Amino acid sequence: MAYIADDIVCDAPAGRIEGAAAFRGFMAPFVGMLRGTSLLAAFGDETTALIMYDTETALVPSAPGAEHVTVAGGRITHSRFLFDRLPFERARH
Repeated sequence: MAYIADDIVCDAPAGRIEGAAAFRGFMAPFVGMLRGTSLLAAFGDETTALIMYDTETALVPSAPGAEHVTVAGGRITHSRFLFDRLPFERARH
């Protein structure tokens, strides 16, 4: 959270999340079940980055995700967050 701007906007599959407190609330359940991550690729410059990774969670061994982030003043001000929901849906059924 040290790199998240107070007024972050996150566009996620579930909808738009605004503000650091809402972002923390959105991410907390996922982070709580996270066991590890593997960076697949990262590209960027001083103001934008595109990151693709795979995650291992308590529910699934592999769940890929990606983020396009905008950075200003050393903090993430916008994140477009995408992830594959299918592994989670399969694990729950």
